[in-house]
Amino acid sequence: MKKSETLRAAILARRAMVVPGCHDALSAKVIESCGFEAVQISGFGLAAALLGKPDVGLVQMKDVLDLTWNIAQAVSIPVMADIDTGGGNAVNAAAVTDRLIAMGVAGMNIEDQVFPKRCGHMAGKEVIPAEEMGGKIRACVQARDRLDRDFVINARTDVYSVRGLDEAIRRCNLYFDAGADLAFIDGIGTKKEIAQAVRTLKGPLSVNLMDAVTGVKTELVPIPELAAMGVGRVSIPVASILAEHKSLTDFFRDLKASPSGLLEGQTRRVTPFAEFLEFVGLKEYRQMEQEFLPKENVDRKYK
Repeated sequence: MKKSETLRAAILARRAMVVPGCHDALSAKVIESCGFEAVQISGFGLAAALLGKPDVGLVQMKDVLDLTWNIAQAVSIPVMADIDTGGGNAVNAAAVTDRLIAMGVAGMNIEDQVFPKRCGHMAGKEVIPAEEMGGKIRACVQARDRLDRDFVINARTDVYSVRGLDEAIRRCNLYFDAGADLAFIDGIGTKKEIAQAVRTLKGPLSVNLMDAVTGVKTELVPIPELAAMGVGRVSIPVASILAEHKSLTDFFRDLKASPSGLLEGQTRRVTPFAEFLEFVGLKEYRQMEQEFLPKENVDRKYK
């Protein structure tokens, strides 16, 4: 079964499939190794990891596509890309969709913010007309139907914080009419509002729980309850970059403060080097050397 077909089937089952966010190939591999079914690339995470900057539209689409390729090649589970506002107008969005499908990506998020966009849980958002966004989705759908009908298009609206839930639902239904497979009301507030959206949308709802710890703008609702409501997908997009920042800050702050300049014996802080080499697949590359390089070269390298 294609990765896109696997992803589509899970979303249409409306069992609140959890899709954590990653910010690079390594974090994607960790998510896969922990047993999750799919991974969502985090635009917020890409901006922070690549540039050390906030998610305010600073990452170029070429960089987004390059990083998406790296992530898609690193894991065997379905990958959903984040293309923000689509790289321009409907023509640009369709071209990006072509590229993603050619990479083997299983789905994507596209949103109705004004470019330059910003993280959905940040203030200062603006949205384009719903009809303009509908045109972007129709263009992306045309590319999808030509290349991979199972590729999942998640239409995100950021209008909730600007004009409220009713307008967000109206927009999502317009986007479903345009051919979207999944809808995402970013920043939706409460469990009651999530239930209302599930009941009134023409297709499955995606809910964003940000970091699975604090909730930020959306109430933290247990996953089994979201599944019982009929939510299609649950994204936890920024946990990987926030967890990395916390871990790195704690480690290097304590290292700097240590009288010896070391953290002797505190093995809980780091993955053992040999274990990490196994995780990133060094053994497989050593086997390739044994198989394909001249024997005398291998013997000389490792004598």
